[in-house]
Amino acid sequence: MEGSTYDESWEHAQKISSDTNSTVIHAFDDSHVIAGQGVIGLEIMEELPDVDEIYVPIGGGGLVAGIITAVKEKHPNVKIIGVESSAYPAMKKSLESNSLETVSGNTTIADGISVKTPGKLTFDIVKEKIDKIVTVDDKDIINAMFLLMERSKAVVEPAGAVALAYILKHKPESGKTVVPILCGGNIDMYLLGQIVSKGLSGMGRMLKISVLLKDKPGALKELVDEISSINVNIVEVIHDRLSTDVSAGSAGVTISLETEDQNQSNELINHLQEKDIKFQVIS
Repeated sequence: MEGSTYDESWEHAQKISSDTNSTVIHAFDDSHVIAGQGVIGLEIMEELPDVDEIYVPIGGGGLVAGIITAVKEKHPNVKIIGVESSAYPAMKKSLESNSLETVSGNTTIADGISVKTPGKLTFDIVKEKIDKIVTVDDKDIINAMFLLMERSKAVVEPAGAVALAYILKHKPESGKTVVPILCGGNIDMYLLGQIVSKGLSGMGRMLKISVLLKDKPGALKELVDEISSINVNIVEVIHDRLSTDVSAGSAGVTISLETEDQNQSNELINHLQEKDIKFQVIS
């Protein structure tokens, strides 16, 4: 593996090709690659002939160029909406300026579509046929990935979940048949764990609080009893007497909690406030 973004990997691949006189096949800016990906569009129309909108992830543009070519050829009224990461909106910027643009890029979990410059061939196709290009941020992507894992038992990489992420945030018109393309399952297991934690937190099902207690026997038990009275599950307790911001005679406690939903999280917060327990919500 070489490079942390597509552009870095492509640059290295070109160097290997030059050094070894090997053939290098472009990941997206190649007519055969585009044609192959266009088969997805044909399959969608075969199974859902009445589809109204198809949402397609965009990095370099190969996937959307293939799908849009295949679909628009026989079904020009079907709308094709491209979805990019807001950290790498290269195709969107290029369409706005009517010329290939290079973006600097920002940190994003959607590394599979972290492309600074679209392909020339893909840009020409997309420019002619696309209906709209939109963007989503990492928070939207995390929510979509979490929902896919919990409801559909499907592990989709961040880049592959951007289309669903947009649909979940911007609900389509009632009665419309829409298809979000889910592509790719290449995800690091450590990142997957973070996605689950952040997804639970975003839905109000994980809560982390910081409490300053008197350092005396039974103080922690009293706090735990109050939390348990709301039927909230305690996942982790970190007890700290040594930090400089914890005064002598006190103990800082950080507690990670699992709740059923946002309502139960709010119920716990209100209960602790009513009991005059001083705490801060960390996340």
